[in-house]
Amino acid sequence: MALIKSVRGFTPKIGKGCFLAENATIIGDTEIGEGCSIWFNAVLRGDVNSIRIGNHVNIQDGAVLHTLYEKSTIELGDYVSVGHNVTIHGAKVESYALIGMGATVLDNAVVGEGAIVAANALVLSGTKIPPHTIWAGVPAKQVKEVAPEQGREINQKIAHNYAVYASWYKDEDERPSCSYREEYRP
Repeated sequence: MALIKSVRGFTPKIGKGCFLAENATIIGDTEIGEGCSIWFNAVLRGDVNSIRIGNHVNIQDGAVLHTLYEKSTIELGDYVSVGHNVTIHGAKVESYALIGMGATVLDNAVVGEGAIVAANALVLSGTKIPPHTIWAGVPAKQVKEVAPEQGREINQKIAHNYAVYASWYKDEDERPSCSYREEYRP
């Protein structure tokens, strides 16, 4: 079971139908919407300020979400995908946006609806990424615009795929255990 820890009188709130990996960590003033998936080694540290996550969001393996004390919060809209090893520190990511693997989004940045932050990009503090654009590089700069329906479709598909992946884990406890020589096939 995931580590869910109260801090400073705040207890995380988790919506219906969420998948929480066994070693995910969810702390403090953190609220997660419905149908989300929080993957292995992800850390949502709402100890110094609030983290608010919409519905059908996936936060992939090794991602870290944190804030600045009394200075920044995290808000993620609906159908947001946060890639493997992403760091989001006190930023807002609007619905249908995608943050690529290894990217960093710093305090008070805003990633607009349907925008894509490319893998390993660095979004500096205070940056405002317009909706339906792709940003890449260090520091991140706009490299392309995306048609609103195309970006929404791509990002919603990724979020849907992660809901499917999460469903694979829901019945794992009911499967028989296997020794190192056996192989279980459903």
